[in-house]
Amino acid sequence: MKTNNLILALLVSATLAACSGAGSRPAAPAMVSNGVLAGSNGMTLYTFDKDAAGSGKSMCNGPCAINWPPLFAIDGDMANGDYSIVSRDDGKKQWALKGKPLYYWVKDQKPGDMTGEGVNNVWHVAKP
Repeated sequence: MKTNNLILALLVSATLAACSGAGSRPAAPAMVSNGVLAGSNGMTLYTFDKDAAGSGKSMCNGPCAINWPPLFAIDGDMANGDYSIVSRDDGKKQWALKGKPLYYWVKDQKPGDMTGEGVNNVWHVAKP
């Protein structure tokens, strides 16, 4: 009887642990830090003027995406509030805020850096 109770307790514990992990993902793909949007890693996020809000598409692909890595969405992510998911030319999915895809800047070295602001007059810090 003790063995059955132990097995039952272990199964319940494993089930609860698995369920608790499902809710551990953040509600939004970005957070506000110092008045701007940042990814879960604390790095500043940017928008690109050539992306048309609401087009459902990213215009920064190929070499552009090497310098401006997308804030990727993963399978199971769902649009929520002002956040939507757009398609990329490579078939991957990317987060967008108010229809504008979100990107990191490869030259930002640490959380809080905003060195991508104004690059080529087409890149801007994303604001909530």
